[in-house]
Amino acid sequence: MVRARHLTLVKKLGVAALVLSALVTSGKAQGAYQGKFTLPFEAHWGGVTLPAGDYTFTLPSNSAPYRLYIQGQGTSAIIQTNTVEERVVSKRPQLNIVDITDVHTVQTFEAPELGVIFTYSTSAQKHAAHKEAHQKTVPQTLPASQTSENRISVEVRTTGR
Repeated sequence: MVRARHLTLVKKLGVAALVLSALVTSGKAQGAYQGKFTLPFEAHWGGVTLPAGDYTFTLPSNSAPYRLYIQGQGTSAIIQTNTVEERVVSKRPQLNIVDITDVHTVQTFEAPELGVIFTYSTSAQKHAAHKEAHQKTVPQTLPASQTSENRISVEVRTTGR
């Protein structure tokens, strides 16, 4: 009789441990957003220069502060997001890169699975803010050839949320 009660208690504890383990595992999986992308050229992203090649990324948390952990091509970087917009533009995750006078810079990272767009500052935005501060005293303009801007999208393959 004692043995039967002991066995029942062990079964209940075992089931409780399995349920708790499943909850912890699913919580971790939901908090992480990760994937891969390939840069066909060198690109600047949040103060870091990434050479062309294959990369993996992880966003460990779906709440602020948003930090992407990037690894690949002998490079490891932590990139902090400037702003986050809660909207979806594309149907697939992608990096939107601007090419300003042959300097490729990641401008946004669209993550439709999360329902957000992460925005990063670019050298053109920094230059424009600096230029605007100086325009109050001396008007400055750049020739059209120096301000030309091309936009490129790089596909991101996600591996979970």
